[in-house]
Amino acid sequence: MSADTLVRTLSQLEGELHLPGVRKSASRINALLHADFEEVGRSGRHWNRAAMVDMLLSESVPVEVVADNYVATELQAGVALLTYRAAHRQANGTLARHTLRSSIWIWVGDGWQMRYHQGTAAAQTW
Repeated sequence: MSADTLVRTLSQLEGELHLPGVRKSASRINALLHADFEEVGRSGRHWNRAAMVDMLLSESVPVEVVADNYVATELQAGVALLTYRAAHRQANGTLARHTLRSSIWIWVGDGWQMRYHQGTAAAQTW
């Protein structure tokens, strides 16, 4: 897979997890997250797949995520690292909760699944 195709594919899959409709779909979340999924969130909290699915399904206020600067690196066949910047758009249009994000995606069967995700608080420059 070319580098352009890899970044396009993984950023699209990652972006699905930012969409309110996907965040309310247990079947789609489970298709995107690997059975052994883990996350270390921006807050430092550790999440497993079950906890993440529960958290996403219970969100009462949709979050608008703005993301850019996607970079994908193939670590080995069927394993890729995706990095990018993200922030939450507030009701007044400003961006808050600036975060550097990284995800490890693995090829499982006939598609990519997120195995690991991490968010690190970032400066508010965009």
